[in-house]
Amino acid sequence: MPTLSTRRRPKPYERRALTLLAGCGREGCTEAVMRAHGFTATQLAELVRLGLVAKTIESVVIVRQTFEVARLKITEEGH
Repeated sequence: MPTLSTRRRPKPYERRALTLLAGCGREGCTEAVMRAHGFTATQLAELVRLGLVAKTIESVVIVRQTFEVARLKITEEGH
């Protein structure tokens, strides 16, 4: 599969998202943080589809309530 750089130029939101995720370290950012920075669910899904970002779901327990949190991390191809 060709990399993003050989297929097309990244869109401005893709560059901005990858820059933000690169600064989040090994843990990545939650989807909520990315959404707070103005990214839409569609844009984030596109980054995952392109293989630039990996999405994982974590369970978090707060005061006896369990929440599912989506965490996004930049992939090697995204670097």
